[in-house]
Amino acid sequence: MRAMDAHLTPDALAVETAYLRAHPSFERPYGWAWLLALTSESTALAESSAFGESGALRGGGTSGGESGAHKKSGALGGGAASGAHKESGALDGNGESGALTGSSVTRAESSAPLSMRRSAQQWRAALAPAADAVADLLLAWLPKAIYPVRHGTHANSAFALGLVLDSAQRAGQQRLVAPVAEKIRAWYVPDHGAATRWEPSGQDFLSPLLCEADAVRRVLPQDEFAAWLGDFLPELAEADGTSFLPPPRVSDAADPQIGHLLGLCLSRAAALRGIAGALPDGDPRTATLTAAAEANLAAALPATTSGDFTTDHWLATFATLALGETVAD
Repeated sequence: MRAMDAHLTPDALAVETAYLRAHPSFERPYGWAWLLALTSESTALAESSAFGESGALRGGGTSGGESGAHKKSGALGGGAASGAHKESGALDGNGESGALTGSSVTRAESSAPLSMRRSAQQWRAALAPAADAVADLLLAWLPKAIYPVRHGTHANSAFALGLVLDSAQRAGQQRLVAPVAEKIRAWYVPDHGAATRWEPSGQDFLSPLLCEADAVRRVLPQDEFAAWLGDFLPELAEADGTSFLPPPRVSDAADPQIGHLLGLCLSRAAALRGIAGALPDGDPRTATLTAAAEANLAAALPATTSGDFTTDHWLATFATLALGETVAD
């Protein structure tokens, strides 16, 4: 909490806000999305009454719940993901990327929960101008973004826009929901005939196929999404949990690029779980998606506490997503 208090100050965020507005493509769209997520997390913590006397979060509070916004209804909104990818996610007070890590919501300090809530109120207020700047930049960029970026790294459009949808309302940026959802529909709903043999690339920490499906499930009603998924990824109907997107082989976890594949396992697990949760009850694909999520999670989760800074400094963010530690409605 002390680190958050030191970085999320009005003066520091004023520097960030000015830098963002002066450099409108900086951290686009990945860092933008994480800044909105951080604002959403701070808001959730500031408003939370789910702390017990020990400071631990209780059931029904701000952790857990389904990943993302679909929740079987197709409604937009929902929970922001915790944390920030320190490699190029949230911003520090020097106008550079990468000072903030961890989850302000899911890791409460047991000694002073009320103090943490007060701090979160200050974080939220300090972040508000930067969130406004990100929203302005997003709304200016979306009409010019004719094509999505499908790379499995920071530039991936689907991952960022999905995270924006999860965060926008609680971050005070409801104005983003409709245009972002419209862009997701325009970019991805026409897609069909994808194949998992295209993945992974050698330094992916995101799955382009799963990020896309995970974004689409946020904007389509359940039945429409189920049909779309059949067209988009037809092999899923015949796959099983052992053959569908098995964990990649990571030859050198300490290599900064090869180590990205550990993050891929964790982001896959989060997306697979979100997609499974968006399908109708009894859909046979749910079991395959769930088994694949568990396999990818098990393959990478131990690396989050390896002690190697190369991966430790950002894998916790994706472990949080994979474990479902998102802000609940």
